[in-house]
Amino acid sequence: MNPELDRLHPYPFQKLAGLFAGTHPGDRSPIAFSIGEPKHPTPGFIRESMLEHLHTLATYPTTQGSAELRTSIASWLAWRFDLPAMSLDPAHHILPVNGTREALFAFAQAVIDRSRPAQVFMPNPFYQIYEGAALLAGAQPYFMPCVAENGFLPDIDRVPEEDWQRCQLLYLCSPGNPTGAVMPESDLIRLLELAERYDFVLASDECYSEIYPNEAEPPPGLLGACIRAGNIEFKRCVVFHSLSKRSNAPGLRSGFVAGDADILRRFLQYRTYQGGAMPPPTQAASAKAWQDEAHVRENRALYREKFDRVLEILSPVMDVIRPDGGFYLWPRTPIDDTEFAHLLYARENVAVLPGRYLSRPQLQGDPGENRIRIALVAPLDECIEGAQRIRHLIESL
Repeated sequence: MNPELDRLHPYPFQKLAGLFAGTHPGDRSPIAFSIGEPKHPTPGFIRESMLEHLHTLATYPTTQGSAELRTSIASWLAWRFDLPAMSLDPAHHILPVNGTREALFAFAQAVIDRSRPAQVFMPNPFYQIYEGAALLAGAQPYFMPCVAENGFLPDIDRVPEEDWQRCQLLYLCSPGNPTGAVMPESDLIRLLELAERYDFVLASDECYSEIYPNEAEPPPGLLGACIRAGNIEFKRCVVFHSLSKRSNAPGLRSGFVAGDADILRRFLQYRTYQGGAMPPPTQAASAKAWQDEAHVRENRALYREKFDRVLEILSPVMDVIRPDGGFYLWPRTPIDDTEFAHLLYARENVAVLPGRYLSRPQLQGDPGENRIRIALVAPLDECIEGAQRIRHLIESL
């Protein structure tokens, strides 16, 4: 077996199952705030498109995906991130993938040069796929703490010169999981300058970019920063997007990678061997989804109402703020985060994720300590009920 497998940490939900093992929360209805699985209905036109194209199951799909899908994605990116017309060539700058989780993992395997020492930078706390991807690529994870004092963003000024020199890949996540912090375009441009100076690749996970509170202020993206910085060929830069959160279609397993044409050419070669082609009905439905914004605006409105109602309940008793994007809350707990999560489950039958299950301790402390991640994915009434139960627990402590 690959010895690097022994370096993998247990997944957060495996830890959570262990924390809850043997605990019987009584007869209250369960409320799950632990998993970031969207529960709003998948738009009907996506389901209908899947059914209309079931006949295409009789043909092998290409790894590169259909021209229709790639063109749809390129058009959406240009509109959403204010890119010049024709700046993205659908044939060379776009690669459909079966959900961004597998693409984020596979990307490190294709990018890392194992012939020299490699570090993969990532935020801390983080989506654990980044760490696993680094370890199985033979690289060393380098954690950038995201704490309240820095707006939950990585403090790139604190990274020593020698570490930048060893960086081969840097994972971004904006809006962040779990913090919801959005990296301003000015910081993205600074990272572009660092990537050029030290010759590393920027991989921006923008899966939560379409869930934000203010319709007039959508989060910026790395491709837009490239254009504003004069990097019109998107050198050293790729972005990852998904329909899971944007379109409430996590089971569709549909996303894409876009950016540097040279990097994507090699990543396509890797994926051709990996066997990562998207099924034709999924491609057809995805093309339709990227062409429609009405359902995305409706989706944001649903989350906006949930944040309003939940924060009204929790703000008087918790240190919690509205995030700049995404559908998570990242509040501070009045007691140890694992103890709080266990008590909340045992007494109130509400599942949340302890912050330390999403972070790694560093010399300056553990940025996940005494925090929890609350995923507001359940229907509005469940979110309200769950918030009331959390408040009840806090007031009983």
